[in-house]
Amino acid sequence: AWVNAWFENRSFIAFLRKAWRDCCNLDTKETAQLDQFAQYLGLAFQVVDDVLDASADTKTLGKTAGKDAAADKPTFVSLMNLEGGREFARKLHQDAIDSLSVWGENANLLRALANKVLHRQN
Repeated sequence: AWVNAWFENRSFIAFLRKAWRDCCNLDTKETAQLDQFAQYLGLAFQVVDDVLDASADTKTLGKTAGKDAAADKPTFVSLMNLEGGREFARKLHQDAIDSLSVWGENANLLRALANKVLHRQN
């Protein structure tokens, strides 16, 4: 599951990186900062997904809740417990936000995206 999610997230993040880089004419340093943001955000998305699978109900999720645990799949929650997963997601979110500092207010859209990832309910 992690490998599939990693590839799905990497595809989205790769698209985001290319679109942002091309539209904003980023230099090498800015591209590296964007790469950091993308890596933190992609991992945060997966951690939040694991937390939601362990803590939300099926109706809220829009998919079967608890299926990772039922299938005995390794998740961030199984490795670090529910609160540990939540804390790790918050840290990754903050790291993603911090990596955008080079652009100041020009990165508010990416900050909003990071906030959505952290606070999503499904």
